[in-house]
Amino acid sequence: MPDNEQKEQPRRRQARGERRIAQLLDAAATVFTTTGYTAASTNAIAREAGVSPGTLYQFFPNKEAIAIELGGRLVHEMQTAYGEALAPVDPATPLEEAVGAAVDRFIAFNCRHPVFFALMHGPDIPGRLTEEHDALHVALVGRVEGLLSSILPEAPVADIKRTAQMVLGIYMAGLELVLAHEGAERDAYIREVKTALTRYLDPLLGDRLGRPGLTTTP
Repeated sequence: MPDNEQKEQPRRRQARGERRIAQLLDAAATVFTTTGYTAASTNAIAREAGVSPGTLYQFFPNKEAIAIELGGRLVHEMQTAYGEALAPVDPATPLEEAVGAAVDRFIAFNCRHPVFFALMHGPDIPGRLTEEHDALHVALVGRVEGLLSSILPEAPVADIKRTAQMVLGIYMAGLELVLAHEGAERDAYIREVKTALTRYLDPLLGDRLGRPGLTTTP
């Protein structure tokens, strides 16, 4: 067999393996979102993927390994998403516009991957995922603190930290409601999340971004 054909065979096998892994992770995402991590089983994931349990076990020894692989990939994608959503804000940007843009990016990610919320906030998730979620939360709080500090350089550090925690707390509470609804009702909850965050931040940032205070258009 020519050398080039010998080299192609491992590459083809690797590509097939990667496609199978992606297929299994997609199926796991559906099962975890529908039933929750605790109630999910490898048999259900294999059935959703349209493969035998034996095929699944060629790639993952148990559902914990599947959840860790899926969660790790989503954390990496989420890091990219929040890097874009929490980029430095142009002082000329109105507060509601800055809040809206950030919320839209975060919610778009979570609506595209509802399993992320199901895994990261459900009971009995693998310890490694808990660690990754905690690290992600710390990083998110740090990015929000950095944004607030750049806009409010004279504010006490304790106030900045408290405000950053409140911002994420309001968003996470709203996100749970957003993901629990669909269609027009989901859109309505997204607007409510933006309104809640804008009104919370306006006394602090309203005269620093875009215009002096929150105004309501008749």
